[in-house]
Amino acid sequence: MLQKLREKTSGWIATVILGLLIVPFAFFGVESYMSQRVETYVARIAQPPAWWPSAPRVWPVTYLWSIHDIDQQSYRERVEIARANLRQQQGDAFDPKAFESVDNKRRILDALIDEELMKLAADRAGIVIGDKAVADAIRKFPDFQVDGAFNADRYRLLLASQNPPLTPRDFEARIRDSLKNELIPTGIARSAFVTDAELDRLMRLLGEHRDVSFVMLPVPAADTAEVTPAQIDAWYQAHKAEYRQPETVRLEYVEVDGAAMPAAPVDEAALRKRYQEQIAKYSSAEKREVSHILVSVAANASAADKKAAEAKAAKLAAEAKAPGADFAALARVNSDDAGSKASGGDLGWIAKGGMPGAFDDAAFAMQAGEVRGPVKTDFGWHVIKVNQIRAAVQRPFDEVRPELEKELQEGARERAFNELTGKLVDAAYKTPTSLEPAAKAVGLPLQTTPAFSRAGGPGIASDQKVLRAAFTESLLQDGTASDPIELGPERTVLIRVIDHVPEQPLPLAKVRDAVVAAIRADRQRKAAEAAADALLKAARTDGLAAAAAAAGLSVSEANDIRRGMPVPSPQASQAFFSAPRPQSAQPVVDKVLVDGQYMVFAVRAVRDADIGQVTPQERAGLRRQLANAKGLQAQDAFVRAARAKYDIQVAEDRL
Repeated sequence: MLQKLREKTSGWIATVILGLLIVPFAFFGVESYMSQRVETYVARIAQPPAWWPSAPRVWPVTYLWSIHDIDQQSYRERVEIARANLRQQQGDAFDPKAFESVDNKRRILDALIDEELMKLAADRAGIVIGDKAVADAIRKFPDFQVDGAFNADRYRLLLASQNPPLTPRDFEARIRDSLKNELIPTGIARSAFVTDAELDRLMRLLGEHRDVSFVMLPVPAADTAEVTPAQIDAWYQAHKAEYRQPETVRLEYVEVDGAAMPAAPVDEAALRKRYQEQIAKYSSAEKREVSHILVSVAANASAADKKAAEAKAAKLAAEAKAPGADFAALARVNSDDAGSKASGGDLGWIAKGGMPGAFDDAAFAMQAGEVRGPVKTDFGWHVIKVNQIRAAVQRPFDEVRPELEKELQEGARERAFNELTGKLVDAAYKTPTSLEPAAKAVGLPLQTTPAFSRAGGPGIASDQKVLRAAFTESLLQDGTASDPIELGPERTVLIRVIDHVPEQPLPLAKVRDAVVAAIRADRQRKAAEAAADALLKAARTDGLAAAAAAAGLSVSEANDIRRGMPVPSPQASQAFFSAPRPQSAQPVVDKVLVDGQYMVFAVRAVRDADIGQVTPQERAGLRRQLANAKGLQAQDAFVRAARAKYDIQVAEDRL
């Protein structure tokens, strides 16, 4: 037998098998088979190769596709930005639960996906942003303007004052990327236009006037007629889908809540050590109030021009140092810094490192009231005056002791929380079919929930993450404990399904009263509709006034109403203007259900708006609004079309 095995593992068959095994190892390496990869993306966008845009998403062609991930950090940052903006807009009306909903988080992620798609589309299209476009965009920034015009000195000063400082090259690269990614969608949006005919038609419709007569039918009396067993059974059989008990679960759970953990005692030595470690946090740096006079020098200036500028600065420095000199007046007359010239060269309070090197060094080596210069920087020559000095201040230990104690207690609580959570998880993994041993092992109570459906329930059952986990197939079928579910900062729960009731029909005996009520409500609805149809038929034959008089009903009128006017109600007004125009002076008669009550109405006359009364300014404004709306629609269509070209995977469990 061994001989036969040896023979079968040699020859051409073995060669083919070996070749098949070599292919994947050659492509992906042995390490891909020996190690596991943990995916952390929130969304993954797969892009087909440019030379094969219709490439199928099947192995091994998938390895020709390029992968672009949106990681959890980028997603979390965007969520927090959205949370802060919404909280600022809504104030006390902000609803954290609504914000944390799956739909809202998906909207935030979809915006990130769309941004990434526009970046990929720009790269694929080979878009390149020229230097002039970048320069034009930068010149439009209000922060870089003085008296409505771009100021190069202010531009460089503001970039240098950022934390960390930005060079013009870095900032221009950011602007270039932004313009590149926005070019296609912005261009599409701006390409929309509205013809004169479209504009005229819309203006006539928007300003349309209508004369309407209407009759409100009374609500029929409550149905009290007998409902037979046969009718009950027939209704129940026809509407079984409406009488079902939803799927429910009951949970046992163990919750770790850091806020409920006792505060740990704090050692005095630890407090003092923490104080020394964070001494910078409790100290304010020295600041100086500084003014300057700038004599600017272009980078490509001639040697003579540079020497002349230095000489001018030296002369101004001498004048500023003279007894009784008015530094502010000299700055207003002679400074080339348009940003501070009008205020007498005042640059406000600056901290060490807040100005370009030589300027910064000089300013922090001077005494209050001292004038020094000329000092050379990339902007030219400066004459500097230190007006005031605000010494560095260090808060004493006793003053910040409560803050230090709170920080150490929070740190200790966080470590204790993480340690307890880890122990709970380890214990739960040892006995995954029951949380009781794990709860006892860590000294936490084992709690249970009442039965709840996918719509949620009280307590932890109102949390969307718990709801998603509770109804997963693994927990429903296996009866094992879940992974830790984060309910909030330092608040985690492990859950296990202890009772699962699938969705099932409710027996007729349980819903008989509801069925009877539904039958009677249906009878009442049909009676109201039949009365409205009868009046409608008579009104189309004899006119609304005659039909109403025959039925003992009164007619009301709404004359010269305009589109959008809530007369007599928004629903009624919408029906009035949805009806076609009367032809040959014959009113258009129809019905509408308004807040559960039928109305029969007749549109007697329609008059278009007099667009000759519209001013050119109003016409231009409406044209812009329409063009913007059409542009946004086209932009949205482009994004949807772009999505169809990519394979997009969303990790719902990481939202």
